[in-house]
Amino acid sequence: MSTPRTNWSGNVTYRAPRFARPRSLDELAEVVTGADRVRVLGTGHTFTGIADSADVQVSLAALPAEIEVDPAGSVAISGPVHYAELTRVLHEHGLALANLASLLDLSVAGAISTGTHGSGSRTRGLGSAVRALEFLTADGEVRVLREGDADFAGAVVGLGALGVITRIELAVEPAFEVTQHVYAGLRWPVAAAELAALLGSGYSVSLFTDFDGSGVRQVVVKDRGGHDTELFARLGSRRVDGPRHPMAGGPTENVTVQAAPGPSHERLPHFQAGRTPSSGAEIQSEYLVDARHAAAAVEALQRAAPAFAPVLLVAELRSVAADELWLSPAWRRDSLAIHFTWRRDQAGVAAALPALEAALVPFGARPHWGKVWAMGADVLAERYPRLADFRALAERWDPQHRFRNEFLDERVF
Repeated sequence: MSTPRTNWSGNVTYRAPRFARPRSLDELAEVVTGADRVRVLGTGHTFTGIADSADVQVSLAALPAEIEVDPAGSVAISGPVHYAELTRVLHEHGLALANLASLLDLSVAGAISTGTHGSGSRTRGLGSAVRALEFLTADGEVRVLREGDADFAGAVVGLGALGVITRIELAVEPAFEVTQHVYAGLRWPVAAAELAALLGSGYSVSLFTDFDGSGVRQVVVKDRGGHDTELFARLGSRRVDGPRHPMAGGPTENVTVQAAPGPSHERLPHFQAGRTPSSGAEIQSEYLVDARHAAAAVEALQRAAPAFAPVLLVAELRSVAADELWLSPAWRRDSLAIHFTWRRDQAGVAAALPALEAALVPFGARPHWGKVWAMGADVLAERYPRLADFRALAERWDPQHRFRNEFLDERVF
């Protein structure tokens, strides 16, 4: 067995001495029960060692990719399914997911396990679509949790610490169209004063910026049946006349179609399936703060910007509706998501993060589990009020700690 050496962007080198690609659930069970420690690798789109293992790293890619659509309003998928194939099949059945991430080339299991959230002031994160989960547990047995079960809210954003997700049931809705509109020419004092209105001006909204005081590079409004055009006219922001990449000079052929309506799965992501998202060679961080403190958090980051500007490619502001999932960064609070795309400079990013996180201390920022941050487990316990409950849940499900690794031991447990 050989081990994949790096994650998607190349900033993490996996050190697992063994790598397995089981072709059936029986083979998967053999791998799990025969390992001292085991972690599942999805598409490698995380930017930390969360998917690494001291013993065996497992890919589910060779397992059957199954998608079973229930026209009444749900879909059941197997563990290896990616959003790109899932949304395509759903569209063929006249159905869609309510929310999607910035790219479709993610495994569904990996995205929900790390709290990936998409965008929308009235739209909850991707894990909120989950109605049931099937796990292969440390003893090789299958366990199913359904919405309403005692452990369900703790298991959805489970960080891979409870078992291997082998099946997921998701809520779906009738297919819908989305149109993307890109606006420019928005200055910061105006944007900060109207931040809540801007983020709520469409179905999904992103503001791209450098936090350097020069203004908002662009506002991307994803429109489902109309958006607040009067707001942008009042703020003096103009609609651009051609496609735009979130990063200055980025290849526009990689972004999803702008200015023309299309199926939601071809518009809600920023990047087309199979194309290089963002810069490709990068590191990412993201923090969620209470939406009530959005403007103050932005102002604090503008003051702290000199500490992180040398490694910043672009930052993105989005909104996320509150949910009840224990380790969701939006647990019980409507949130502003502050995303940073960094140059692939591990040392530079590590040096910049303490000042950035210090600026966000007054706002109780919660980090995205699949991206990089500097705060320790003691701080995380304050920011995630259900973390102690999750630790107890993981101890009950995996008393041998088979699904843990160095990352989880240091940051979570």
